Amino acid sequence: QVQLVESGGGLVQAGDSLRLSCTASGGTFSRYNMGWFRQAPGREREFVAAISWIGGSTWYVDSVKGRFTISRDNVKNTVYLQMNSLKPEDTAVYYCAGERGSPGLGRRLMRGNEYDYWGQGTQVTVSS
Repeated sequence: QVQLVESGGGLVQAGDSLRLSCTASGGTFSRYNMGWFRQAPGREREFVAAISWIGGSTWYVDSVKGRFTISRDNVKNTVYLQMNSLKPEDTAVYYCAGERGSPGLGRRLMRGNEYDYWGQGTQVTVSS
């Protein structure tokens, strides 16, 4: 049973930074494609970033490019989302997701329905 646990959310001011962490247990993390999604109140879940297990390729939604960075530490079974220059519109619950290592998905990792495992979410609130 794979479990994903997010941490690092909080209340910050516009322009501040946060680093989210998602630690996996119960599976072979190094072979998972990993992603971050977010959902704001009244809105649909939105893709934020993804990183592949082969080669560490990354993908980002346009609204966070240049501000957010996804990375992974396969020794610590953890994926990170470094968020800089935060804006009020980044306010949402952020979810970590894992996909069972299908090769060659590429941009399909931007789709939530490609993922097999989800964390419980961590709240990020950015005040103006």
